[in-house]
Amino acid sequence: MRTYRDLFGVREFTPFFVSSALQVAGTTVSGLALGTMVYSATNSPLLSALAMFGPSLAQLVGAATVLSASDRLRPRTALSGLGLVFALGTAAQAIPGMPVWAIFVVVLVLGMIAALGGGVRYGLLNEILHRDGYLLGRSVVSMSHGIVQIFGFALGGVLVNALSARGTLIAAAVLFVGAAASARFGLTDRPPRAQGRGSVRETWRDNARLWSSKPRRYVFLALWVPNGLIVGAEALYVPYSPQRAGFLFAVGAIGMLVGDTLVGRFLPPRWRARLAVPMCLVLALPYLVFAFTPPLAVVVVAIFIATIGYSAGLLLQERLMELTPDELSGHALGLQSSGMLAMQGAGAAVAGVVAELTSAATAIATVAAVSAVVTLALAPGLRYTARENQPA
Repeated sequence: MRTYRDLFGVREFTPFFVSSALQVAGTTVSGLALGTMVYSATNSPLLSALAMFGPSLAQLVGAATVLSASDRLRPRTALSGLGLVFALGTAAQAIPGMPVWAIFVVVLVLGMIAALGGGVRYGLLNEILHRDGYLLGRSVVSMSHGIVQIFGFALGGVLVNALSARGTLIAAAVLFVGAAASARFGLTDRPPRAQGRGSVRETWRDNARLWSSKPRRYVFLALWVPNGLIVGAEALYVPYSPQRAGFLFAVGAIGMLVGDTLVGRFLPPRWRARLAVPMCLVLALPYLVFAFTPPLAVVVVAIFIATIGYSAGLLLQERLMELTPDELSGHALGLQSSGMLAMQGAGAAVAGVVAELTSAATAIATVAAVSAVVTLALAPGLRYTARENQPA
């Protein structure tokens, strides 16, 4: 499967794509509304930030407790049900007079089940497109998520001004209902990929099984650590250049879009396994120019080239699927996503500490150098192939 026409010619991909986009739109719009509402109630930047990004952090709890259910549920039922749960939870947060602590309880619960939803969703994508089409489909979904987030924040800003934060939460709940409907009426009712019931014990057992394979460990670490450190570098755009931070983020978004398009659509299969490590290095090395206080034009070019390297994630996810048994594919992808979010938070914390001790520019170059060193350290382990190491 090499063209977008082939991709959207798969009957189930379009409703999957629509459901995924609406879910991201609902999350983006509701996050902005929650951040605004909590800041208005508490005047606390910290609580406002946690209201917006707390669900991502709470995915770590989900990865440690409920992730095993991602392969043990019927995908269509799970995705439509999760969409409705998000709709109800978001609508509940809009109830007038709801205390802030109760809002954060809902944030935690929705964040936990978001980890489950990610495992179900991307495990299903692997079934719909099979392994030969996963990379192209995942690249299209990733690109759509970036675009939806951009427009979602813009739409959320308009709705907050026009309807108030609570009215915007109701609009987000409607988006979640749309995601549930697209899954329920557009997807085939498939059986679970694995037998049994999901539980905390099963989650830990499956995590241990995934981690027991040396090739998979290297792939997980390559997906988590280099990426997380570079996100930490990007977190310093504001202190580096407060007036131009938005522009730098936009340049990075364009670079990601270009990278996902090139790798997902045009990269021949024979090159995929070979380019995972080089693309991780592309993600880090251009940021070293920050150590020399370069002019803006050089910074822009460096960021554009570097963010093309985020496409390494697509190549490494494909490798992960080659090394993972089908009955654990959803769990593996959910663990990958949750671990990546955790490392991005850790990367931002590390970069922030270095910036406090030195400067934003020095910190950006430092964490980029560490990212490159980590990639080189992992490179020998990433030479394992699916033929040499059968899924176990």
